[in-house]
Amino acid sequence: MVLTPLAIPSPSWSGLSIGPITIHAYALCIMLGMVAAVLIARKRWRDRGLDPDIVLDAALLAIPLGIVGARLYHVAITDPTYYFGSWEGFREIPLLWHGGLGIMGAVAFGAIGVWIICRRNKVSFATFADCLAPGLLVAQAIGRWGNWFNQELFGSPTTLPWGLEIDPASGNFPAGMPADTLFHPTFLYESIWNLLGAAVLIWLSRSPRTAAADDGGRLFGLYLVWYGLGRMLIELFLRIDPSYMLWGLRIHVYTAAGIILIGAALFVVLGARARRREETSGSARTPGPGSAGPTRLS
Repeated sequence: MVLTPLAIPSPSWSGLSIGPITIHAYALCIMLGMVAAVLIARKRWRDRGLDPDIVLDAALLAIPLGIVGARLYHVAITDPTYYFGSWEGFREIPLLWHGGLGIMGAVAFGAIGVWIICRRNKVSFATFADCLAPGLLVAQAIGRWGNWFNQELFGSPTTLPWGLEIDPASGNFPAGMPADTLFHPTFLYESIWNLLGAAVLIWLSRSPRTAAADDGGRLFGLYLVWYGLGRMLIELFLRIDPSYMLWGLRIHVYTAAGIILIGAALFVVLGARARRREETSGSARTPGPGSAGPTRLS
């Protein structure tokens, strides 16, 4: 295969060393994504007239819980045969610097931390989730670039001009393929998809015709649907890295489908609940016979 001028090159840098400490580019991408998510959520929270410091409190608890959840997802869902099939694999479970984090676990465990802080401060968890949703997609878009630095989690071979070069000496190059093979840059596809999703969610929350969707957890439901759909398509048709298989499909296909269903259910159920509240509120404000005027709900 002949490399094209538009091919995405392999990175020549994957981290920096400060004395005995090595800071990996993958970690930098994740940290930058976390900062972006917090800043976006903080602004959206402040725009609603709420205390932005609550977002920082939530981040201090949700981020470490999210890291734990991300590692557990990778260990228990992505590659359980490796981690539980030998002593060597088992003792690698806590070694985060060896790689292996799953965003689905990060979101699930991080949500627990957010719920705790919301409950402690007596604020709406659903409102917090709506404020956070666009920032989560931005964080995931930034974090995916860590896969490029690590030369990992790429897709199947491609002849498209923007194919991704992988260094045969990287340790991740598929055996038996020519050294000049290009691969689908799945990190780029998912990054673009997530950024587009963040823009859509922000537009929905600002448009006069659709702003009501940014209420009561429904925007977070749309986040789950958007992210789950993109992830499922990439897992179904492009990714070739090792993964636990179930009934002939990668396990992430099923988890992504589950995320889509949960998000769709949240959007429908919470939307129906909001409509019932509006109907109840409207009935309460309708003047009855002999009433002096509309009744306001406290």
